[in-house]
Amino acid sequence: MPIPPEILELVERFNRNLKEYRSPQYNEAAVRQELVNPFFKALGWDMDNTAGYAEPYKDVIHEDALKIGGTTKAPDYSFRIGGQRKFFVETKKPAVNLQTDNAAAFQIRRYAWTAKLPLSILTDFEELAVYDCRVEPDRKDRPSVARLKLFAYTEYAERWDEIAGLFSPLAIQRGAFDKYAAEKTRRGTAPVDVAFLKEIEGWRETLAKNIAARNSLSAPELNDAVGRIIDRIIFLRICEDRGIEPGYPLQILQGGPNTYARMVELFRRADTRYNSGLFHFEPEKGRLHQPDELTPALSIDNKPLKDILARLYYPNSPYAFEYMPWEILGQVYEQFLGKVIRLEKNKAVIEEKPAVKKAGGVFYTPASIVRAIVEKTIGPLCDGKTPAEVAALKILDPACGSGSFLLGAYEYLLDWHLKWYSTNQPEAHAKQSQPPIYQAPVADPTAHGPTWRLSSHERKRILLDNIFGVDIDSQAVEVTKLSLLLKVLEGETDESLQMQMRAKAVRGALPDLDSNIKCGNSLLDSASEARPETRDLTDEEITRVNAFDWQKQFATVFKVGGSKAGGFDAIIGNPPYIRIQEMTQWTPLEVARLKNQIPVGGCRQL
Repeated sequence: MPIPPEILELVERFNRNLKEYRSPQYNEAAVRQELVNPFFKALGWDMDNTAGYAEPYKDVIHEDALKIGGTTKAPDYSFRIGGQRKFFVETKKPAVNLQTDNAAAFQIRRYAWTAKLPLSILTDFEELAVYDCRVEPDRKDRPSVARLKLFAYTEYAERWDEIAGLFSPLAIQRGAFDKYAAEKTRRGTAPVDVAFLKEIEGWRETLAKNIAARNSLSAPELNDAVGRIIDRIIFLRICEDRGIEPGYPLQILQGGPNTYARMVELFRRADTRYNSGLFHFEPEKGRLHQPDELTPALSIDNKPLKDILARLYYPNSPYAFEYMPWEILGQVYEQFLGKVIRLEKNKAVIEEKPAVKKAGGVFYTPASIVRAIVEKTIGPLCDGKTPAEVAALKILDPACGSGSFLLGAYEYLLDWHLKWYSTNQPEAHAKQSQPPIYQAPVADPTAHGPTWRLSSHERKRILLDNIFGVDIDSQAVEVTKLSLLLKVLEGETDESLQMQMRAKAVRGALPDLDSNIKCGNSLLDSASEARPETRDLTDEEITRVNAFDWQKQFATVFKVGGSKAGGFDAIIGNPPYIRIQEMTQWTPLEVARLKNQIPVGGCRQL
């Protein structure tokens, strides 16, 4: 690729005004506007969205960087192909020496490692550094650690083929970027999903042992309590990094006594603020589930909680929670749910679930396969329809696990709706009394055309109208809800949530998913329990079987009592795999059904 004249002109201008550019007064915003934007535009990137794409399909996302505690909250650019992130770019002013500044290198590596991006760039235009972001970052690392390439501005002309051969859109589409990343794969790297799984497994063991020692609980109660506390901590921590939870309230808990009592108060405030099943402590009319009276009454020592909290924040944390993709959380939780807490002489022991042990581990569907299945299943159902027509679609995962397929379906529907509204008289839709879209403030003044986003109301409506799931594991159900609720909040801020709550005079910014995501056995209904073959089952076995009556649990979907036949329009996800010979060890009722041909209740309804 020949060197573009624009690059030669940028290099000449930088060299001519080197003293001014290196001045501390020359800021990062000017670097981006005058130097970095033209640089990547010359590489072929649509920096100004002149194509007029909706937000999910833009080539480049310009982040509105926010300084918090001396560090930047977001990378300056996210470069994408087909809506999928490929690499981040973080900019610094030339007064910062990229070869000696540990914080700058840690910053970009932390963002990209959390987002599971193999390569990313740190630049002040004077230099451009390419980092292998699969190496877990440490704040003590020298800037040279995991750095694959370093270009001086004086080398841009002679090494342009090298730069363009990796980071131009054409090179990425032809596979050069992925090929180079694969060639540079190092032994001993710790992907973010592996590291974060180890992290929360450590939390589970720490909390389980302390709670078991300080409280009198059954094994199911202990599993439920530990799972809920971890879910709530992760939810709030992600909301902090997204700017939804102001003031970093979890971080404040690291100081002072009575850590858990103050944490419970924080959870109670979250109940008022979000009003979702994740935080539910007070009786409320119309709620299907009883409030949580178990976890607020627990006794937990300060040290285990403070140890957990310390690992969530800089400088001890390598995670940038705002940029942790939903598929990473799904992969982590899928593995996490493969183990259970057992009580042995009042001491907590962590072990693999029997079914997982027999299967040889937990197997997670890759995000690319999830997207392909979702697109081929839901895409044809949406083609040629309006949002009002798509609202009638009912999509189910009958064994949802950590929710990867439901999240994929929800993300697809969010993108579909935004594209439809953006290309069908968006201004008119934005003027409705309850608008489905709104025009977002433009961070980059050179951006081409308005930036439309789905309103919070529309995001919640799509979720409640279209997405349904069932799983026999109650913790999996809670994890699915957690992931979906975080997706609802994507793009929100503390200010936007406060405005919505004031405008609508409602308590809580999140939907209650108890009617959409349910716990039960997809294969058996209560009629099966009444058969002679199952009369000898103990109460514990019946509880484990957890029979599920589809028409009762999803009455609005099946339109029970109506004249029109109802049901689900699409079934997505992986079926639960298990060898029939091993069923006697975990679900006697299913063995009875197989031996005596008891009809499968759930499938019959579908």
